[in-house]
Amino acid sequence: MPHAGCLLVAVPGVLEDPNFRRTVVLLLEHGLDTGALGVVLNRPLDTPVDDPFPGWHDVVSSPPVLFAGGPVAPSMVIALGRPRPGDAPDGWELVLDDGGHRLGTVDLRRGADVLAGSIEQVRAFAGYSGWSPGQLEGEIEQGAWFVVGAEPWDPFVVEPELLWRQVLRRQGGTVARYANFPADPSTN
Repeated sequence: MPHAGCLLVAVPGVLEDPNFRRTVVLLLEHGLDTGALGVVLNRPLDTPVDDPFPGWHDVVSSPPVLFAGGPVAPSMVIALGRPRPGDAPDGWELVLDDGGHRLGTVDLRRGADVLAGSIEQVRAFAGYSGWSPGQLEGEIEQGAWFVVGAEPWDPFVVEPELLWRQVLRRQGGTVARYANFPADPSTN
């Protein structure tokens, strides 16, 4: 069952929508009555994060660019951050606490100079992925998504283009085999 803090991994050969093909989505919110909201973790854009948010270049995780969080509201930005040990900083809201590895949203309007000392890692996403009530559950029943646990470093990987395969491989068994699914099965 999907829940806030889990990953949705697109199943190759089933989910071929270009918005979600070979994506890893971190769910930020999920409710049976409200639907679901998440961000795609592995779609970096060419836009430097400093373009819309000056001063954040040295604070965000590498690569220091915006990521395409999903097809909904692409002009809206959602930032994720891991705070340093201790209290939650101002402008940060908890999404997941996994045994001391806390992850939350960050209000980038507060400024890099204000938050840099209390946030270890930050990543900014343009847009988000959203599902109406029951829609995501229907896609999961159709076999479009693997629902798996997230690791604390998933939102901040340095090579996001490798994340889809890495997440599949660490699942083991049959799911891990999907990591080797060719990008274009007709060339196999």
